[in-house]
Amino acid sequence: MTDFLSKWTLVISLLAIVSLPFSVRADVALEDATLKGDETIETAIGEIELEDNYFDDDASQRLYDEMDFQRASQAYVWSTPMVSITTWRDAQSSAFGVTNETDFVVLETLKEKRGIVTGNLTTPYIFSFISLKDGPIQIDYPAGQTAGGVLDFWQRPVFDLGLTGPDQGKGGTYIVVGPEGDPAKHKKDGVHVFQSDTNNIFIGIRILNPDPAYYEKYTSEYKMGRVGEKMAASRFIKGKDVEWSATAPRGLDYWEKLAGIINEEPVLEIDKAWTAMLEPIGIVKGKPFEPTERQKQILRRAAAMGELMTRNLQINPRYVEPYWEGTSWYKSFDFHIPQKTDVRAEIDERATWFYEAVGSTEGMVNPKPGAGQIYMTTKRDSEGNMLRADKNYKLHVPADVPVGQFWSVTLYSENTRRPYDNGGTEISDVSIGSRTEGVKVNEDGSVDLFIGPDAPEGYENNHLKTVGDDGWFVYFRLYAPEQPFFDKTFKLADFEMVD
Repeated sequence: MTDFLSKWTLVISLLAIVSLPFSVRADVALEDATLKGDETIETAIGEIELEDNYFDDDASQRLYDEMDFQRASQAYVWSTPMVSITTWRDAQSSAFGVTNETDFVVLETLKEKRGIVTGNLTTPYIFSFISLKDGPIQIDYPAGQTAGGVLDFWQRPVFDLGLTGPDQGKGGTYIVVGPEGDPAKHKKDGVHVFQSDTNNIFIGIRILNPDPAYYEKYTSEYKMGRVGEKMAASRFIKGKDVEWSATAPRGLDYWEKLAGIINEEPVLEIDKAWTAMLEPIGIVKGKPFEPTERQKQILRRAAAMGELMTRNLQINPRYVEPYWEGTSWYKSFDFHIPQKTDVRAEIDERATWFYEAVGSTEGMVNPKPGAGQIYMTTKRDSEGNMLRADKNYKLHVPADVPVGQFWSVTLYSENTRRPYDNGGTEISDVSIGSRTEGVKVNEDGSVDLFIGPDAPEGYENNHLKTVGDDGWFVYFRLYAPEQPFFDKTFKLADFEMVD
C-alpha cells in the first residue's frame, strides 16, 4: 500500500510540474514585440532582454544613447537656419576685420562672394550684423534706388528697406526693438518701429543705382546707432578680396555654434521642446557647452546623420512636386515667411532652403508678376540621374525668358553650397546670364549652356567648368519674373548629358 501511494504521489507531483506556467525565450523583431513578461527583442542597438518586464543597466544605457542620438539628429534639422546665419556672422567678422557693431562689409569680387552660401554673383552685397541685447537701434536710411532688409536669426524678415520698404525709396528713420523691448515706447510720427524675435539681427542692402557717385552719397548718409545716442556714419569695409566660408561647420563644431547662439537668444515658445531634447546632450541655456566624452561621441554621429537627412531633403524634397511636370526643376521656396502655419512649424521646408541658401524676403518667398525674384534649382539630369562633376551637360534656355530685368545661371558646390570653386577668378567663370558679355546666342534667340569638365568648341563663353568629384547644382534666377513663368507656359527642360 505504501509503495502504491508513493508511486501516485510521484506521478501527481510530475503532473503538477508539467502544468505549471513556463516561458520559452525567443528572439522577436521590434515590430512584433509584446513588451511584457520575458522577451528578447531584436533592435538596431542590439538585443533588449526583458525579464518580468524589466531590462538591465546595459540595455538602459543603450536606450538612452539611442534616444539622445535620435533627438540630436533631428535637432540638426531644426537648428539649421540659426547655426547657418551665426556661422556667417562670425566668419564674415573675422575675415573682413569687423571691429564696430555698426560696420558693414561690401562684397564685390568672386573671392568675397564665394564665402556666402549660394551667393548671388550679379550684384554687389552690403551686409552687417548687430545685437539688440544692449538696447534698440535706430537707422537713418538714405533716399535713393536701393533694396534691403532686416532679418532675425531664424532668417525671417523683420522689415524691408528702400524701394520695397515703408520708405519706398524716399529715405526714413527706423527703430528696431529686441524681443524683450516695448515697441510702443518708440512710436512717433515719421518713425517706422519694428520688433525682432531675436536679439541678433542681420542687415542686408543692395544699391540699385549704378552711378559710383550715388554709392559715395549713400554710404556717407547712412547712419546707425543705439536709440538715444548720437547717430554716426557707418564704416563700409571693401576691397579685401579674401577667401572665406560661411558654410555651417561639421562635427562637434556645429554644436558649439548652436550652444553659443542659444545662450545669446531667448527661447521662443515654439522651440522649448527642442531645447528640452538638447539638455541631456550638454546644450543648456545659461550654461557653458562642456560635453562629456559620451556626449561628444553622440553629437559627432548626430551631426553627420542630421546633415545627411537635411541633404536628402534638399536633393529629394518629399513635401513638394517639381515645378514643371516631367522635369526635376524645383522652385526653391516652399514655406511661409513666419516658417509656420496654424498647426505646425515648417521644419523640413525651411531646413531645405537654409541648408542650401541664406536669407528670405517677401520678394523671394512670394514673388508676383513683374516683381521679386524666382530661384529654380535641380540636382538631376534628363534621365533622372544625379548631376556629376566628371560628366558634361547641356542646358537649353529658350528664347524670351519671361523677366522684366534679367536671368542668370550660377554654379554651386553641393559640398559647400557656396559658389563653385573651379579655379576661376572672374564671376563669369561660375555664372552666366542674359547680361553676360560674349555669350553665344542661337538664331532663334535661345541659348545653350554647358556645364562639365570640358567646353565644346565654339561655346567657351557658354561654359561653366566642374572639377574633381565636387558635385554641383545651379540656381536659375529670374529677376522680375513675368506671367509666362507663373502660368507655366515658359518651361526649362532638364540638363542633358552630352558624354
